[in-house]
Amino acid sequence: MTAAARRDEVAAGIVGRRRELDLVLAAVSAGRDILLEGPPGTSKSTILRAITASWGVPFVLVEGNAELTPARLVGHHNPARVLREDYSEDNFVPGPLVSAMREGGFLYIEELNRAPEDTLNVLLAAMAEREVAVPRVGTIAALPTFRVLGSMNPFDDVGTARISDSVYDRWCRLAVGYQDEADERDIVVARTGRADETLVADAVAITRATRGHPELRRGSSVRGAIDLVAVATELAALGSYDGDRPRLVLDAALLALSARIAVDETGDATPEEVITRIWEDRFFSRPGVRRRVSTG
Repeated sequence: MTAAARRDEVAAGIVGRRRELDLVLAAVSAGRDILLEGPPGTSKSTILRAITASWGVPFVLVEGNAELTPARLVGHHNPARVLREDYSEDNFVPGPLVSAMREGGFLYIEELNRAPEDTLNVLLAAMAEREVAVPRVGTIAALPTFRVLGSMNPFDDVGTARISDSVYDRWCRLAVGYQDEADERDIVVARTGRADETLVADAVAITRATRGHPELRRGSSVRGAIDLVAVATELAALGSYDGDRPRLVLDAALLALSARIAVDETGDATPEEVITRIWEDRFFSRPGVRRRVSTG
C-alpha cells in the first residue's frame, strides 16, 4: 500500500484534519516523536488512534499528572511475589513505557506538562536511546514502531509546569486549533447520529460562541455541542416543553456546557448567566427583540 493510500485509509474515520493528519503521519512514519499542543476536543487522540489502528500497533494512553512517577511509567516488581520468591524478571510488572516499547506501540501522554520533571527525564532517555534499563530485569529495547507522543493544552496553566528547552528539543511539535464550523457540525452529526440540521447548527453556534466570549477564560470544545444535541433530543422526546424549542435548547445548553466553560475571575457572572446571554444572542438578536430568562 502506498503512503497516500495508507493516509486515505486513516482519514476515512476522521472528520476534516487532512493537513494535521498528513503532518502527524509524516512525523511518525519518519520515526519521530511528536508533541501536539491545542485545547481539548480537537481530535488529537482521534488522529493517533486512527494511525495505530491502521498500523496494527497498540495505543497506550497515560494521563500526565503528579502521580505519574518514574516507577509508574516504567514499571515495578510485584511486592508479594518478591517477598515469596525474590526479585526476578518474571516478577516485574511493566508500566506503560515498557509495554509500549516491547509491543512497538504509541505511548501517548496526555497533558505532558503536568508530569513531574524526573518522570520526563526518564521519558527523554527512552526517546533518545530507544531503550530503557530496568534494575534486576535488564535493558529493554523498543520495537521499530515505538513512538512517544504527548499533548498539552496551552490555555490551561493550573497545576502545570514549564516545559524546559531540553524537553522541547526532543519533539516535533504541531499546534492544533479548533476546526471550522462546518467540520464541527459534521462531527456532531457523526457522534450523535442526529440529522436535525437546525438543532446541530444551534448547538455548534452556541458552543463556538463560548470560545471568544469576553466573560470567559475558557470555552467549550465540540464535545459540548455533541452533548447539547444528545440531551436536547432526549428532552424533546419527554414532551415537557410544549413546543418551546428555544427553551429546550437553553436547558440542554446549560446542562451540556456549564461545566465545560470557565468564567473570568475578574467578573461576577455565573456560567449559567453567560450561557443564557449567548443563547439569547442566538435566538433573539433581531433588532428590537430581547428576552430575559431566569436561570434560577
